[in-house]
Amino acid sequence: MDLTGLTLRVAAARPHVLLAAVPGGTAVRLAAERLLRARDWPRASTPAQADLLFVAGPDLPELRTPLERLWRDMPAPRARVHARTADEVEDALNAGRALLGPPAVRHASAAPPADAGGHREGDHGARERHEGDDQTPGHDGHGDHGGHGGHGGHGGHGGHSGGQTEMPGGLPMAGQGADRDGLTLDQLHLPLGPFLADWPAGLTVRLVLQGDVVQRVDVDEPARPIDDAAAEAFWVQPWLRAASGEPVPVGEAVRRRAAAHLDSLGRLLAVAGWPAEAVRAWRLRDDLLSGAPRAAVAPRLERFTRRVGRSRTLAWLTRGIGVVTAQKAREAGVGGPAARAGGDVTSRYRQWLADIRHDLPRLEDPAPLDVAVEDSPRGPWSAEHPPSAALIALLPRLLEGAELAAARLVVASLDPDPDELVSRGVVEVARG
Repeated sequence: MDLTGLTLRVAAARPHVLLAAVPGGTAVRLAAERLLRARDWPRASTPAQADLLFVAGPDLPELRTPLERLWRDMPAPRARVHARTADEVEDALNAGRALLGPPAVRHASAAPPADAGGHREGDHGARERHEGDDQTPGHDGHGDHGGHGGHGGHGGHGGHSGGQTEMPGGLPMAGQGADRDGLTLDQLHLPLGPFLADWPAGLTVRLVLQGDVVQRVDVDEPARPIDDAAAEAFWVQPWLRAASGEPVPVGEAVRRRAAAHLDSLGRLLAVAGWPAEAVRAWRLRDDLLSGAPRAAVAPRLERFTRRVGRSRTLAWLTRGIGVVTAQKAREAGVGGPAARAGGDVTSRYRQWLADIRHDLPRLEDPAPLDVAVEDSPRGPWSAEHPPSAALIALLPRLLEGAELAAARLVVASLDPDPDELVSRGVVEVARG
């Protein structure tokens, strides 16, 4: 029996795709997620589960090392492709499938276009299991790289870190330090990001842990693309265009804002271990972005917001985590839903739901957008002070003293958008 050929045919027919989105690549990520669902290709949450590494967005030299680490941690046979724009996504996925196929299939396939090109390894053997690839599945079936359990028994709080010296098995070296009770415990330096499933694109949060408690937090500056013009802050495009003098309807802006909240809700629900509702959030997001009329999406949106908002289990899992009052949030420069919510993770996701319900009647409002009146998805828009900059700056305050299992829920409930810090409109203002 040709086991190698069988393995290649299975991988090529329905590859497991590890989607690595970089800052400025939101439009590419969204296009890839839509097409993966349409093709019923599974999403991988860790390198050990993946056949195909799909890089979404512009070239960022600072992220090449962690991308190489992801690639190295994937078992053979494996393939890697890169789509820099949404128009390249379909060609890149087709190229990836061809690269994973048996030699006869690859030779019969047309060469991939330059921008969607990739490469492949593992022609001469079945999948190998790398050291450190063992996964501890969470409630939702996603593994935890390094074996960290999830909040309330749910998984998804580990992942692909990048940029740190590691012991065999993927865990960083531990030092020692005194804990709050005066005991000497190992200190573990653990980076979260820049590539994690359901995580802000390219964000790296570096934690110092004692036991399972976060003692110190540092956040890296977002990586910038080689060409600023290649990066786009997708979610705030209506506000950027209106600020430049272009007439933009209110309906377009609130539609984009509601879709952004659904994107954020999908991340949080996936991290909390509710993948079915996460997929519903993302389908609704895509319907809004495709211009579906209000009458077609309103009943489904209302059912979704009611079901998630009334979930006692989700509220129990997230209650009391990452508390920040409305006053403290505003003092930190945070506006928008996070400031209005004034509370914990539960309060913040319920604020997103309330904002979606508020925006529903205005999806087709033709009035001109006033950026001083309508908030962007993460707060009042300012190219000089993007709302996500304040959300990122708030992370250390909310994460220090928290348990590791809660850290990803806190980040997901704020969901800062690194695109806002590296897009061409923002970079041009910063440069003056």
